[in-house]
Amino acid sequence: MAEEGAASALHLLCLAASSGVPLFCRSSRGGAPSRQQLPFSVIGSLNGVHMFGQNLDVTLRSARTEDTAVVWKTFHDSVTLIVLSSELGSAELRLERLLELVFGAMVLLVGLEELTQIRNVERLKKDLRATYGLIDSLLADTELAGDLTQCVDCIVPTEGPLLQEALSGFAEEVGSVFASLVAGGRVAAGTEGWWRLGAPEAVLLPWLVGTLPPQAARDYPVYLPHGSPTVPHRLLTLMLLPGLELCVLCGPQPPLSQVELQVLERWWQPVLEPLRACLALAPRGIPASFPLHPDILGLLLLHLEQKRGLFTVDLGGKEGPSPSTRRRLLRSFYVLVTATHFPSEAGSAEEKAKEQGCAAEVPRACYMVSGAAPEGGEDPGAGLRLVAVQAGPRRLLLLVSPQSPTHALRGLATRTLHALRLFL
Repeated sequence: MAEEGAASALHLLCLAASSGVPLFCRSSRGGAPSRQQLPFSVIGSLNGVHMFGQNLDVTLRSARTEDTAVVWKTFHDSVTLIVLSSELGSAELRLERLLELVFGAMVLLVGLEELTQIRNVERLKKDLRATYGLIDSLLADTELAGDLTQCVDCIVPTEGPLLQEALSGFAEEVGSVFASLVAGGRVAAGTEGWWRLGAPEAVLLPWLVGTLPPQAARDYPVYLPHGSPTVPHRLLTLMLLPGLELCVLCGPQPPLSQVELQVLERWWQPVLEPLRACLALAPRGIPASFPLHPDILGLLLLHLEQKRGLFTVDLGGKEGPSPSTRRRLLRSFYVLVTATHFPSEAGSAEEKAKEQGCAAEVPRACYMVSGAAPEGGEDPGAGLRLVAVQAGPRRLLLLVSPQSPTHALRGLATRTLHALRLFL
């Protein structure tokens, strides 16, 4: 998990599965959007080898060269997505989940019927331009983790119950069961209906809101990839404060103008100060008053049953690697422990062992220590500790400074997980 080079690149290809006609190509380089396009000969070769395997009843899922990982996935026998990554340490788990989320983004903004019944390729290409902003954000470096963990990124406001009460009352009055407060792509509060949204819309909706240009109010048509992939809903958004938006999923009613009046006058003016405090939490995610050990440089907390997550590296410490490096290390460690040690869902390993009539042997903790920097080298991650613990549906990953002794890592992580149970 060494530092990525500036030349690391990610290319995403979308093709019509039956004809191999390219629908779009999106790229990022060094974590930022790039206009670089792959040659048509490369696109044709990648699709050709995949189709060749299909003709022999062989599914080609992934391949790896000396410096590039490639993953293929076909959805509904209609659209094929291909991702190529030259990022150091790229794992199939990460790339497969990226493709699933990208297709979910396409359904969210275009609808499943347009993607599975392609009548006019040129028209579909034009319609898919609406997805570019959201897809580009999924390819770029991000402060969120939902694209990888498949859990909704959250923040924990100090006045959470007060905001929850206002949100529930507002949602009931406008006749919707789906409402949330979103700050920087993270959910600060949500109604019971909002938390029941399935994957991938539960992750994509706040992500979409976080990528749209600032606007006082929006009336945005969206499809729900899991809940309503062919019939659009209205996503209403209202900016309560710059960077803090109220989101509502609804049908033809109510009109946006009616919602604006209710928001400004009845429900949100009385809680203006808690809203401001909520907005200030966006980088850190948890209240500044919450005690965390000073050696903790970053954390990723997941509730695997509720599909909620808390991901932050803004914990006040100025020493150590940059925030982007901390995020990369935690994300890479998550891929490692999910693919090799911990089950991807809470209780899945225990249930499988029970069905087979044997005792469950599920890891409860693991750790790793990054290697020391070469002589004369400067590795910002040298000596950092990474530790993961799991208890029931909760999984916690910590990035810890080199000063923390290795033998104390499990105890530190266990105590931190117990304290964070208040939040997720």
